[in-house]
Amino acid sequence: MRKLSTLTKSSLVTGAAMAAAIGLAASPASAAGTWTVTGGGSFTASASHPILKDSNTGTTLDCTSSAASGSAANGTGLSGTNIATISGLSFTGCTGPAGISFTVAPQGLPWHLNAASYDGSDVTTGTLTGVIAKLSGLCNATFAGTTSSTSPATLTATYTNSTHTLAITGGSLKAYSVSGICLGLINNNDLAVFTGKYVVTPSTLKLTSP
Repeated sequence: MRKLSTLTKSSLVTGAAMAAAIGLAASPASAAGTWTVTGGGSFTASASHPILKDSNTGTTLDCTSSAASGSAANGTGLSGTNIATISGLSFTGCTGPAGISFTVAPQGLPWHLNAASYDGSDVTTGTLTGVIAKLSGLCNATFAGTTSSTSPATLTATYTNSTHTLAITGGSLKAYSVSGICLGLINNNDLAVFTGKYVVTPSTLKLTSP
């Protein structure tokens, strides 16, 4: 059996988390209900320096840390869809160029983790869905999916059993309602990529699939 145990201007928008413990898209394996989760239940997760990068301007937004909490399924013969949820997500110490500070507020929680595929030894790949976040400060923006400001983004995620780490590694976010003193660093319709590595507690949370 295979296993996966169980985010800004950076994370932002996350941000997370961003992001947290936590999201992976359904494939034939998950649809067939072949996933097994051990050590499921409530979890917490933390990431150091999650980053949101504006793909159009190259602007990088960084948070000192991000914290997530949620719950994971537990049992055998599970669908990969919504195999875990992130119900709480926060970002601290978020800054952009020139040290401009901002706050990040995740929207529409819980976000969902959906398991799609397993590499046969350690890593599960899937998606984190439901992602929308608002950035506020001198510069304000909403990051969501590429269709509209109310359409959640889907981010790529991997979970590694051996390090109990959920990594958000790709997927597209889009900037909307940009206002304030953004100095052209973030603009309406800019695409952005969030990256963050969340270490999950308890470390016994694992997912396996045949």
